[in-house]
Amino acid sequence: MDFHANEGKSVVIEAAGKKYARHAIATHFVQVGESYIDLIEKYVKPVYQPGDILSSSEKVIALCQGRVVTEDECKPGFWAKFLSRFVHQTSAGPGMGLPVKMQFAINVCGLGRVIWAAICAGFGKLVGKRGVFYDMLGTEVSGLDGFYGEDIPEYEHMGVRVPSHPEKVCDEVFEKTGVVMMIVDANDLNVELLGKGEQLKSWTDETLLSLIRDNPAGQDRQLTPFVLIREVE
Repeated sequence: MDFHANEGKSVVIEAAGKKYARHAIATHFVQVGESYIDLIEKYVKPVYQPGDILSSSEKVIALCQGRVVTEDECKPGFWAKFLSRFVHQTSAGPGMGLPVKMQFAINVCGLGRVIWAAICAGFGKLVGKRGVFYDMLGTEVSGLDGFYGEDIPEYEHMGVRVPSHPEKVCDEVFEKTGVVMMIVDANDLNVELLGKGEQLKSWTDETLLSLIRDNPAGQDRQLTPFVLIREVE
């Protein structure tokens, strides 16, 4: 099989002293409520071999689980509009700089906790420390995607939350399909491991993340939520 890399990405990467080839698997545009088992059976199983590792985008799993939030559920109030003005925007997108996302954080964590995190983040910037706000509020806030339609118009009015019980999802996928999987939240600035199957417990998180440290799935509308990873000579 010919391995395919998205534009600007390499097929082969070196990690932990070995070489691995990554194949970005294209799918249709996945809708809310689809079955991730069916997706893996259709798109991954035809190219999967024993020993391969599947890296799955957290977004596709969350969509299948129905883990979405609408604008109507996150109508920005005063504090969301006020606090979002102070958020530093990165090349990965506006993040909590969008009032609707800030309102989601307030809904999930409570106003007091969000204000305290914002204050601590301000002090953090003074000493050159970034990411304090997200570190304090956790993955549920830092992992929220969507409400931004520049790259994917379908997400302009919808937020996609982090998946529920990602490790259980990986174990279910192996049980039903035989595919060894990890679920990651990745962009061109950072990659985070959300869950891995029981078969990968002997792998350190750092080693697994080193296999996709350049975000081979891409950040725009590549429609490649699955990346097949295979050791090569």
